[in-house]
Amino acid sequence: MRRYPASLSPLAAALYLASMSSHAVELQPQVITANPLGNAQLAAPSTVLEGDQLLQHQQSSLGETLNGQPGVASTWFGPGASRPVIRGLDGDRIRILRNGVGALDASSLSYDHAVPLDPNVVERIEIVRGPAALLYGGNAIGGVVNTFDNRIPDTPIDGIHGAGELRYGGADTTRSRAGKLEAGDGTFALHLDANSRQFNDLRIPGYARSGKVREADEPGSHGRLDNSDGRQDGGAIGGSYQWEHGYGGLSYSRYDSNYGSVAEPGVRLDMQQDHYAFASELRDLEGPFSSVKLDAGYTDYQHREIEEGEVHTTFKNKGYEARLEARHQPLGPVEGVVGAQVSRNEFSALGEEAFVPHTDTDSLALFLLEQWQASERLDLSFGARLEHTRIDPDAKGNETFANEGSSRAFNAVSLSSGAVYQLDPTWALAANLGYTERAPTFYELYADGAHVATGAYEVGDAGLNKEKAISGDLALRFDNGTHKGSVGVFYSHFRNYIGLIGSGNLREGHDHDHGDEDDHDHDHDEGIPEYLYQGVRARFYGIEAQDRWQLTQNRYGNFALELSGDYTRAKNLDSGEPLPRIAPLRLNSGLVWSLERWQARLDVQHAAAQRRTPANETHTGGYTTLGASLDYRFDVGQSQWTAFVRGENLTDQTVRYASSILRDVAPAGGRSVEVGLRTTF
Repeated sequence: MRRYPASLSPLAAALYLASMSSHAVELQPQVITANPLGNAQLAAPSTVLEGDQLLQHQQSSLGETLNGQPGVASTWFGPGASRPVIRGLDGDRIRILRNGVGALDASSLSYDHAVPLDPNVVERIEIVRGPAALLYGGNAIGGVVNTFDNRIPDTPIDGIHGAGELRYGGADTTRSRAGKLEAGDGTFALHLDANSRQFNDLRIPGYARSGKVREADEPGSHGRLDNSDGRQDGGAIGGSYQWEHGYGGLSYSRYDSNYGSVAEPGVRLDMQQDHYAFASELRDLEGPFSSVKLDAGYTDYQHREIEEGEVHTTFKNKGYEARLEARHQPLGPVEGVVGAQVSRNEFSALGEEAFVPHTDTDSLALFLLEQWQASERLDLSFGARLEHTRIDPDAKGNETFANEGSSRAFNAVSLSSGAVYQLDPTWALAANLGYTERAPTFYELYADGAHVATGAYEVGDAGLNKEKAISGDLALRFDNGTHKGSVGVFYSHFRNYIGLIGSGNLREGHDHDHGDEDDHDHDHDEGIPEYLYQGVRARFYGIEAQDRWQLTQNRYGNFALELSGDYTRAKNLDSGEPLPRIAPLRLNSGLVWSLERWQARLDVQHAAAQRRTPANETHTGGYTTLGASLDYRFDVGQSQWTAFVRGENLTDQTVRYASSILRDVAPAGGRSVEVGLRTTF
């Protein structure tokens, strides 16, 4: 009898078994991020990565792990830092969650700030594309990425189980180790995990700088991306107590990293994060609510930007978030949840590159989601959220921010509706319509200073109003046993879209050279461009499609073809220009083969050139890359092992992401091969 990791839920275990056998029936995963009820088809477009599929896509950062999923691109700032971009939206419009709760960091403030998370310790990732602000707040106006790590086990564990992984190779010569151990007696459950990764400067084809910015007398680095090396270390301990109708548990995790900023030679970022979490659920209750779930977390985060051994700027962010969901008893054919969310974070930046003031942000929200199965074919949903946010700046003696003004308060309202209609056993139609409001962030309100990582002098506007959007999705889904996938379109119209817009002026930045005045004047003769946070009207629309085509299954193996593609267009309706950092048309195809213990795949990824850019942004060329992988599974005693080899960009193409602000400075990695060994017991 084949075993599976004990930490997986029954559904995840079924999916794991399905992936291990070419004869197994694939089950439809429930995306609890979008629907905590988990009992009907989702109207929202979503993607789940777990098991073998997650193993195939795991990279050193969250953004690179998800890059290439339908509608998802990467902010790529070298191998040390990368966040996901969903449908052209990034930064504070994408909510990154850990087990359903936000873990505070500074990754949305700047592209060189990493998400303090190692994808190797994650068991499942859920992506909800489009506005998910209903359940998770205005900062999810573009989508949600939710990672699950089972550090607080929510189901009983019997005996001792674990997993481990070793990897070596890749374009940055990664050396990584990760492992976990879980033990329990059916009542008490304990979880331990640890991970470590080191990587060298990234190997690239040709010059780091593109021909658009490379100078003949100073062409820059060739074959390697300078100052892109680093390390990441982390670990966690957690436990829970299980009873017949619920559980409760605690966890503590630590993340520590040090990596170079590829935009600033000689600058390194030293990052630490401590995260404490609590989770509990009461089920099978009497009275108006059948279950109540509480998730809470406290985070203490800081990173220091170090140049030539000296700390120039320190960023700190600490605070908490708590979320309560109560599922009410069915009201006839209507089921639903009501909930509340409260959060507070205290952000500070100290040093010469502190371009934002110390700021406290508090928010309180109430929300509900109702679901009605109107007929055997039609599922309807409706939701609403009311959120109050208060942002309070404090100059703390810094003259730059002395006149930023008083605190701001915002009341944001979000409404959504969705429908899934099963046309016949093969075809279904899914539609969503939502209205979302987002309060501006502290840096959009109060930024004032040179931001070296973006090469801009950023200026906030303390008088900004809420960002408002009307968004819709329409998708046709199909599953006839041979083909399974969907084709969908999306549209969003923003009123007061808060963009970082170039003013055409030049400003003097901070002086890193503490020499004489003449040197200072010379360094800043030309200055750096000024960018203003402004509210404009904007429009986003596009198409996403995917299909898994079961080709054949015979004695030579099981063959399938995976196809996907996406295209996004975004426009500043006030200026008539395209919005910046939008990924071009992308097409992906993967030929998958499996036979008994063997599995292999061949991937071709194509990105078109991106010429729809604003006047101050360069174009990117198109590229086509080739990837391949081979896995072999075997058993040793009671443990299951997988040995794998991965090849990426085997044709050694120069890849510059249009969604990266460093497209002309930091290309993605060149040809690479990675080997690894993974075990579960």
